[in-house]
Amino acid sequence: MYGEQPSAPATQAAALFRAAGVQDVLELGAGHGRDALHFARCGFTVHATDFSSAGLRQLRERADAEGLPGVTTGIVDVRDRLPLSDQSVDAVYAHMLLCMALSTKEIFALVDEIRRVLRQGGTLFYTVRHTGDAHYGSGIDCGDDIFEHGGFAVHFFPLSLVDQLADGWDLRQVDEFEEGELPRRLWSVIQTRR
Repeated sequence: MYGEQPSAPATQAAALFRAAGVQDVLELGAGHGRDALHFARCGFTVHATDFSSAGLRQLRERADAEGLPGVTTGIVDVRDRLPLSDQSVDAVYAHMLLCMALSTKEIFALVDEIRRVLRQGGTLFYTVRHTGDAHYGSGIDCGDDIFEHGGFAVHFFPLSLVDQLADGWDLRQVDEFEEGELPRRLWSVIQTRR
């Protein structure tokens, strides 16, 4: 759906992770793996997770074909507890995963889980569509800033939600960027675990 090349956020995240001395990355919502494979090519150990077994199978096949070591995959429903031990990863990456059809309550619970699995000083790098996006406020209103277009529901983030999710973290950076043909308008957020 999004092509084979890594996303611009993944390229930015890889540079940030390298500068921070990150060794292992947990990707939430890896899909068919364009970003996870980029992280592996950059030398990181990557645990790529998604709800889709088909996407993870494609990711695994590509990692094997390229001979990329250190790539593991796992089916994960982010509404449940993450299947990792406390403080077990250096970085978590989630490109447009938090803005899926998750309630605000589920998003807060997920960010708490991310904090649990991150090591002290670990980095969370995530992107979300925001309320300045052309699709915000149109389509089927599902409540809680979630709107459905063509069978695909998106939770649009006001900046206040980004700020609330950073409570108890060190919020390092919030940038606005555009992606795709619409274009989609997103926040890119970097925060570290205290």
